[in-house]
Amino acid sequence: MNKIEKKPIMKEKTHEPKEHSEPKEQESTPRNLIVLDASNLIVGRFASWVAKQALLGNKVAVVNSEKAIITGDKYQVAEKYRYQRREIGKQNKGPFLSRLPDRFLRRIIKKMLPFKRTRGREAFQRVMCYLGVPEEFKGKAITLKNADVTERGVVKFTSIADVIKSIGGKR
Repeated sequence: MNKIEKKPIMKEKTHEPKEHSEPKEQESTPRNLIVLDASNLIVGRFASWVAKQALLGNKVAVVNSEKAIITGDKYQVAEKYRYQRREIGKQNKGPFLSRLPDRFLRRIIKKMLPFKRTRGREAFQRVMCYLGVPEEFKGKAITLKNADVTERGVVKFTSIADVIKSIGGKR
């Protein structure tokens, strides 16, 4: 009789340690610096664009923030923010509305970010709003066509500067 050679059913596996690659470090520098001129731009439309760019890792500087436009009847918009400032919550607990146009606009952008999460807080740190145009950003500002109030045909609108004056701001 022929002897049948038994072949091992399972091959012995040699476990070689896998070479782990080093974890990728987060980029500490922003990918791009985007300077946006807010003159005659509708706040909601360009603020959502700014929030998206900040989440993508771009640093965004918004200049002329006092000239941004809020759509709607001037008196109703002002009354909405007056009501938010005086009637909601308690004086020492908030909500706190700044009476400076740049901080007011930055708060609107903050509400469009997931700012309670780490990526939202990091994105919010990449957004900065300025009154007027600082020397370092002169000639670099871009504008958004789809957020321009003159091209949208909006009839009722008011600027952030007017809203700030109506809620007690000095500028």
